[in-house]
Amino acid sequence: MLGFLKNPVVITAEINVNLMALTVMGLISRLWGLSYPRAVVFDEVYYGQFVSLYMKRIFFVDDSGPPFGHMLLALGGYVGGFDGNFLWNRIGAEYGMNVPVWSLRFLPALAGALCVPLAYQILVELRFSHCAALGAALLILLENSLITQSRFMLLESILIFFILLAVLSYLKFYNLQRHSSFSGSWWFWLLLTGVACSCAVGVKYMGLFTYMLLLAIAGLHFWHMIGDQNLSNVSLMCHFLARGLALIIIPVAMYLSFFYVHLTLLYRSGPHDQIMTSAFQASLEGGLARITQGQPLEVAYGSQITLRNVLGKPMQCWLHSHTNTYPIRYENGRGSSHQQQVTCYPFKDVNNWWIVKDPGMQQLVVSNPPRPVRHGHIVQLVHGITTRYLNTHDVAAPLSPHSQEVSCYIDYNISMPAQNLWRVEIVNRESDTDVWKTILSEVRFVHVNTSAVLKASGLMLLSGASLPEWGYRQLEVVGEKLSKGYHQSMVWNVEEHRYGKSQEQKEREVELHSPTQMDISKNLSFMAKFTELQWKILTLKNEDTEHKYSSSALDWITMDTNIAYWLHPTSGAQIHLLGNVVTWATANVAALVYMCLSLWYLIRRRRKIYDVPEDAWQLWVSAGGICVGGWAVNYLPFFLMEKTLFLYHYLPALTFQILLIPIVLQHLSDHLCRSLLLKSMFSALIVAWFSSVYLVYCTFSPVTYGEPSLSVTELKDLRWKDSWNILIRKQ
Repeated sequence: MLGFLKNPVVITAEINVNLMALTVMGLISRLWGLSYPRAVVFDEVYYGQFVSLYMKRIFFVDDSGPPFGHMLLALGGYVGGFDGNFLWNRIGAEYGMNVPVWSLRFLPALAGALCVPLAYQILVELRFSHCAALGAALLILLENSLITQSRFMLLESILIFFILLAVLSYLKFYNLQRHSSFSGSWWFWLLLTGVACSCAVGVKYMGLFTYMLLLAIAGLHFWHMIGDQNLSNVSLMCHFLARGLALIIIPVAMYLSFFYVHLTLLYRSGPHDQIMTSAFQASLEGGLARITQGQPLEVAYGSQITLRNVLGKPMQCWLHSHTNTYPIRYENGRGSSHQQQVTCYPFKDVNNWWIVKDPGMQQLVVSNPPRPVRHGHIVQLVHGITTRYLNTHDVAAPLSPHSQEVSCYIDYNISMPAQNLWRVEIVNRESDTDVWKTILSEVRFVHVNTSAVLKASGLMLLSGASLPEWGYRQLEVVGEKLSKGYHQSMVWNVEEHRYGKSQEQKEREVELHSPTQMDISKNLSFMAKFTELQWKILTLKNEDTEHKYSSSALDWITMDTNIAYWLHPTSGAQIHLLGNVVTWATANVAALVYMCLSLWYLIRRRRKIYDVPEDAWQLWVSAGGICVGGWAVNYLPFFLMEKTLFLYHYLPALTFQILLIPIVLQHLSDHLCRSLLLKSMFSALIVAWFSSVYLVYCTFSPVTYGEPSLSVTELKDLRWKDSWNILIRKQ
């Protein structure tokens, strides 16, 4: 029974020495001297702010993309014991002793190092020789721009790692398809493809380009499977469902999970939450939540409220009035009603308070029990401090002459009667009997007499054009006809709310200045918060200003630009984002050769002339689909983007282009160098070329790693192009 114990338990393992050596070299090249310089390097000043906010659990919005990459950087800070206390205000600022520099830079460096063995494995899975795979890995290893970008607290190396992992996983899955469908390893690589794609998209939206490419390739492969008569309908359906689960459902679920973790970690209010809706702000600890905690939920007749415009951009603002009136005549000669001004004011103020009044009653307090206001009810809005009624009439607005002026009515005993009845329309109602709710309800106020809608038009005019000096530079509010369409600037929500108790004006003014404390909860669901945050990320646009190191997509191919990342305060030591010139030029030539050869082969095959065997042709096409396709989808979209572009945006596309170099070289050697002499000469040429790649890598290493410090003459010698901005300190 125990006979199996008579023999020793033996475990055998195959170790790929090439892979091990490449991994070690990748780690050395990226991790060596990682804490140098101990100062803020280029965009670390940007990402470091988010890491600090994660450490302090303070909510933020970054319009550059999803939160997964930021969370990975924050993980490095958390593991290193970072407390978030550092002022990220300028490039070159020395890090304090509380900042774990090595830990913060470790994950990007690790991701960059692992790209080296990934490149090797991708070419092996594409069925190219181990020599070609080794060449691809060494080119990634010796690419100066990839080294620089991976050694700091930046996201591009993490993005490229997940992109390459997704490609490798799909290739392994596809190669297993032929003989071991639905095996454990088949499922592993298919699921890992989806996971890596979602992680790439979660780091930066640029990852979406490669994700779409892999979906297209998977769809093409499945289309070919449909034509396989050996597969039953049930088997095809299983394959389809497996791919749908792994490549669509799981990535979507993971993408949502990134935001769930993000919102769970960042539960405290901060400066960035002001662009969110009142409901979102109230769900955060502190800030608006501290003000609105315990407010009554249902708006009733007699409620005292502040009304915030839902649009919230280019700035948040509240419905506001003050004792000043519109000028009798504007600068252009048009006349006004000379009524009390109504504006949208971008700051909290006691003049933002309004009282919801029942037109059929005189009282300005909430009855007992309260009578809630519902969708479709007619109300009057009384300004809390001046007790004048919100009004609109057929008088042109000051900045928007095609819209009606909105005012608080003053009775001048002339032929201009009050028109102060408004119908409450709840935009996000579930039924026509919904109650108007604090924070949660988004409402429109439709003027009963003219059907005009209360609108913060100032938010729409030239990105927030303001009234002249007589209007204190506040934002215009108008009555907009419904026929002119619907916009968020017409929608308002109650932000602060109390039940009014004082009928006398003096007592009411005291009441308006005091906080309320009543018990009610207004928590948003995760999906509601996710939808709002996702929409803000996609639509929020910072003003793109011209940056000293910004560039166009055309500059990237020939590397006519560089970026100075860091300069030592006293010596000539500096770090630049500069690529290996030989590698970049060869990558462009390889792409051109591939496209020309492919066109030539296609024309010849159309004439039934086959220059290469069928298996070599299929290998050539599949490799081009990955490498040329990967380069194209990660590069060409930038020509359509209206944003400030930098050289590092090209690095994912460059990585695919570098993988193409050994593919083209092997193809030329195998199929165009037909004699032994030609093969020997071609091999010698490759050795000479690769030696030049290594020489250029060594030449530019001082500005890749930031040391050793170079003299003025040495720095001038590195300016191989006049367009490169190598920093030379004045003597």
